[in-house]
Amino acid sequence: MTATTSCSAGSVLAGEQLAGSAPEALAWVALEQSGPWGPKALTDSHLDKDLGRAIEADAAAHRTRPSLIRRPGRHADAHTTDGDPRRLLVAHTHPDHTWLLEGTLDRPDRILDLDWAALERGDGEAVRRSLPQLALADRSHLLVCTNGTRDLCCAVAGRPVAAGVATRFPDRVWEVTHTSGHRFAATSVLLPAGTLHGRLDVDDATGVLEAADRGETVLEGSRGRSTWPAPAQVAELAVREETGELSLSALRVVAHDATSEHDWVTEVEHVDGRGWRVETQARASDVHRAESCAKALKPMTYFTTSLSPVETRLSPR
Repeated sequence: MTATTSCSAGSVLAGEQLAGSAPEALAWVALEQSGPWGPKALTDSHLDKDLGRAIEADAAAHRTRPSLIRRPGRHADAHTTDGDPRRLLVAHTHPDHTWLLEGTLDRPDRILDLDWAALERGDGEAVRRSLPQLALADRSHLLVCTNGTRDLCCAVAGRPVAAGVATRFPDRVWEVTHTSGHRFAATSVLLPAGTLHGRLDVDDATGVLEAADRGETVLEGSRGRSTWPAPAQVAELAVREETGELSLSALRVVAHDATSEHDWVTEVEHVDGRGWRVETQARASDVHRAESCAKALKPMTYFTTSLSPVETRLSPR
């Protein structure tokens, strides 16, 4: 790999695995903000900077990933003002209580009324009481990272994917400021499940939404479910690969412990009562690649897993 190779091309050439690369977040909040975005969009866009900082602080305190979204298309510097309405998506990702609320705020600072503690614990009714403008969504939404000021790969790969999928699902596809993992562009997050996918083309991204409508995930290109920490993401995906299980609600992580700095044991349970103990190891590779186009090359980390069936703590749900 050379320093002049784009980070996404370098990741492909390196054969970098995607599993375990999703950011950890139990919940997601996405606020519509048109116009251009800077590298740190919540404080580097036409959104009021103090409001952006307040959103970041509340989200960080409650295991929530905040972002800005806009509809796919051209984004000239004409933009909404602070008094203009905009859409808001609020999602909780745990498979025991996965939900997505959506609605329109008459002005962006209404988001400060959000009950962040209720969001963290998955109490959708309490969240709705704090923001009555929100209603339960009956379909998943796909957010595709397109923020080229943060990493050019996201714009080059992400914008065509967002635009292409939006022709089929015009009300359910958004451009988003950041999902992490520029080198996996085009990358997306599916709400409310919190599953992330990378190296998408239009057909791949369409397939993720179509699978969600069946209550399923897609294993190819999966980076993991943000609900869990990275090694547990790997463990859950290893169980899915082993069993062929695609249902978004079928698996949950019930225990996750580190046995050393780079080794973990994760217990994964199925709704039918089956369970697995997954030993996961993170190891450094001698292959180098860049995490983003603006960063230097560094050794790639990869995960290995071993699975064994276990008796579950719970009866079948």
